[in-house]
Amino acid sequence: MKHRFQQLIRSFILASLFISGTVGAMSIGQTVELGKLETFAGTTFSVPANNSKNTLVQIWASWCPFCQRQNAYLEKFVKQVPPNSINVITISIDKQPQLAKDYISKHGYTFPAAMMTPELNKSLGKVKGIPIVLILDKNNKIIYKEMGEIFEEDFADLKRFAK
Repeated sequence: MKHRFQQLIRSFILASLFISGTVGAMSIGQTVELGKLETFAGTTFSVPANNSKNTLVQIWASWCPFCQRQNAYLEKFVKQVPPNSINVITISIDKQPQLAKDYISKHGYTFPAAMMTPELNKSLGKVKGIPIVLILDKNNKIIYKEMGEIFEEDFADLKRFAK
């Protein structure tokens, strides 16, 4: 019952955020070119050419209250899945990279985080609401998409994509 109530609230929030009826160009089956992303930790994230794993991509911002709750769930998820079982990258849409970098540092998050790039923005299409969670298959095709806040039990369900 509690989970259903949370889903209803999420739907209401999404309806208010996306009043125009369009929720971005991201769609199941779409190929997303992540390219090389410079993480806040100073490393480069890129999906290997011989990739055999799915990739979880989360789009967020430091000022988003839904993202703040969801990032805590994501951190737990990253620690619970077997090492090297899924690629994970989070993409901030903050206007000032330092805000996002400070946010990650302040909360002690260990998941890789980077800024949205013009190339990635072009590949994804216009982001019209956050947070967004995508699962890409080994060929970078979207096989799962959730727009709006997801909860801890939803992240538990995403473990099925870890190999």
